[in-house]
Amino acid sequence: MKATRKDLSYYTVRLVELLHASFPELSDDFKFISGRSRMAADAYEGAFRSGNPIAICNSAADNILFQNLRFSKFDVVFKVVCNEFYLLMPDEVLRLFAIKMFSVCEPVFELYCLTEDFADSAEFDQLYTELTGTIQIWIEENGIQ
Repeated sequence: MKATRKDLSYYTVRLVELLHASFPELSDDFKFISGRSRMAADAYEGAFRSGNPIAICNSAADNILFQNLRFSKFDVVFKVVCNEFYLLMPDEVLRLFAIKMFSVCEPVFELYCLTEDFADSAEFDQLYTELTGTIQIWIEENGIQ
């Protein structure tokens, strides 16, 4: 029983780290976190019991743990803020400003069919440009707060 708790805790920590960094909108969704962590631990255990090498077991768990978490809308907003607006504010404020801009930018994301490999698509540059414009307009209307 202790091994299961340890595995669950390990996967929970890994998932929370990713969510905090790249998916702040999910970082407080404890039902999602515990469910996904439990499924990853179960996937690892199932693969292990089937006699798979550790690398395969880890891969099975990671596939479950990070499913649909490869493309981060927040990471894109943060990238736009860091690349396009870094001269307007100190470095220590960039992430907080990106968090604020995330909700402002949400309607722009809804215009696109976002997949896990969207960052490699031709439409990504268009999204980036639209996000830059949305943030620029917001700053012009509201200032940097």
